Amino acid sequence: MTPRPSGPIPPDVARAAAAVLATRPRAVVLVEGRSDQAAVRTLAARRGHDLDAAGVVVAALGGITNLGHYVELLGPGGADLQLAGLYDEPEVGVVRRGLAASGVSAGDELTVHGFHGCRRDLEDELVRALGVEAVLRILEQDGEAGRFRTFQRQPAQRGRPIEAHLHRFLGIRSGRKIRYGRLLVEALDLDAVPAPLDAVLTEVGV
Repeated sequence: MTPRPSGPIPPDVARAAAAVLATRPRAVVLVEGRSDQAAVRTLAARRGHDLDAAGVVVAALGGITNLGHYVELLGPGGADLQLAGLYDEPEVGVVRRGLAASGVSAGDELTVHGFHGCRRDLEDELVRALGVEAVLRILEQDGEAGRFRTFQRQPAQRGRPIEAHLHRFLGIRSGRKIRYGRLLVEALDLDAVPAPLDAVLTEVGV
């Protein structure tokens, strides 16, 4: 018998998975948090797709360590839905263990199972795709430029590259991270979408 990824399934995960199943989806995209969820949904909308109408749910895991539980409930050993996912490459070991412990053979290539890695995380991919100047313009338009400049003057940020400043600033508060998950994708050239983000939607046909 295949062991569960990390013991009994937490009640909040069970409830979230039940809510996903209640929508009767054909496919589920698993992402770590709500900012990734906002980014995926925004890109789908920009491409002219209504995910709800397409039967695709983007489920935020609430942390990558919950991946195995979701795969157990929604994947081949559970509801047998089509699964795809985004993950941060530094967490690849957690992803492999979660898939394997849920009865999914991870193999050498996680892309075989629809899971695509962001080099650092999705915010990093989006900043690189847009470029620093474009991200600074978005901060200015959103009224956050002054806060960003104040953040840059903090002792801990001195000597670090501006890309690192942007990455940290965008992720420093959950509400901000979610908002910019949407705003950065809204600003993307659709011919320059980061490969993992593009691939995970392609996996589920949108």
